Amino acid sequence: MIPTRHDMVVTKWGARFCGRRMPCSIGRGGISASKTEGDGVTPSGIWRIAGAGFRADRIAKPRRQSPPGFHMRAIGPHDIWSDDPADPAYNHAVRAINHPFGHEKLRLRDPLYDIVLMSDWNWPDAVPGKGSAIFVHYWRRPRYPTAGCIAFSPRDLQWIVMRWQRQSRIFVQP
Repeated sequence: MIPTRHDMVVTKWGARFCGRRMPCSIGRGGISASKTEGDGVTPSGIWRIAGAGFRADRIAKPRRQSPPGFHMRAIGPHDIWSDDPADPAYNHAVRAINHPFGHEKLRLRDPLYDIVLMSDWNWPDAVPGKGSAIFVHYWRRPRYPTAGCIAFSPRDLQWIVMRWQRQSRIFVQP
């Protein structure tokens, strides 16, 4: 498949989307076609955005100029993402107070997930151990590695969200 102007192309050097180039962060393990849970690798491939969230207590819901490519919902205090291969809800969003399996909180103290886009990597039919939670979110600081996600400056991620369309895809190239 060949990327179009409305697709995001990500390499270890940065990203391109809607005619604009921008810096981004990728996993500390680089980009690879071989992905396992916890390896820090950003998996190569072509993905779509399966869902999105935002911190309504910190930012206003982003308003998009184009028809929505995904639904954005407010992240609540009990929203988590299962990253435990033993969990029947592995690599899915869960709303729970005391979840007995390993998970990642989506409502963080830091701003990383003030806007978070959930990719369809290993989703919805998750293969345990193949990797979970490949998100697009804010970076900690420029080019600082992630656990496998793709991260952008707040300004760039907001710009992306405003222009994302239903047909848009993420191409991660090794």
